[in-house]
Amino acid sequence: MNEKFYALSEEKQNAIINAGFKVFAKNSYKKSPVNEIAIEAGISKSLLFFYFKNKKELYIFLLKKSEELTRRTLMESGVLNGTDIFDIMYRGLLAKASMMKKYPDMGNFSIKAYYEKDPEVVNDVQKIVAPYTKIETNLTLPPLDKSKFKDGLDLNMMYQDMYLASEGYLWRMQQTDKLDIDKMVADYKKIINFWKSIYLK
Repeated sequence: MNEKFYALSEEKQNAIINAGFKVFAKNSYKKSPVNEIAIEAGISKSLLFFYFKNKKELYIFLLKKSEELTRRTLMESGVLNGTDIFDIMYRGLLAKASMMKKYPDMGNFSIKAYYEKDPEVVNDVQKIVAPYTKIETNLTLPPLDKSKFKDGLDLNMMYQDMYLASEGYLWRMQQTDKLDIDKMVADYKKIINFWKSIYLK
């Protein structure tokens, strides 16, 4: 990647990044026209290739950027720490919502890339997503105060149910043409309160 990309203002960098996320999220890798990305970013195709030598380099850059942004945002949110499972889930949603405001198509791009099988990029994609391919990695129960929960409750099953429901809810919201992120957060808060009512003593 041309270092001149990083010499651009953050606004111009994000315009290119978001354009790539948007176009690649709508199509397979092969059917995503670089010219459409350039138009969406408000630059010429030749200038886009000045920053990235080809479509593959841009695609892999975007996937790495998505992983980097997600990891950094989650770490800064404190979602990886704590013992209040409901607070952890809510802070996780807030972190993802903040990313969605800045990079609205990143989530759909990441999902699309995860399942991309084009021989030109599949090996590079698999190297990046390999740590996330085992669902158990995301379903490890954080340390909890068991005394706060109803007697006999399978906490591992509870967490898996909450995690998968959250991911499904977030995915469904991302498919909405005009997503109201603030409403999404408010509605998720109601879901959290519902979980508290059925799982806590």
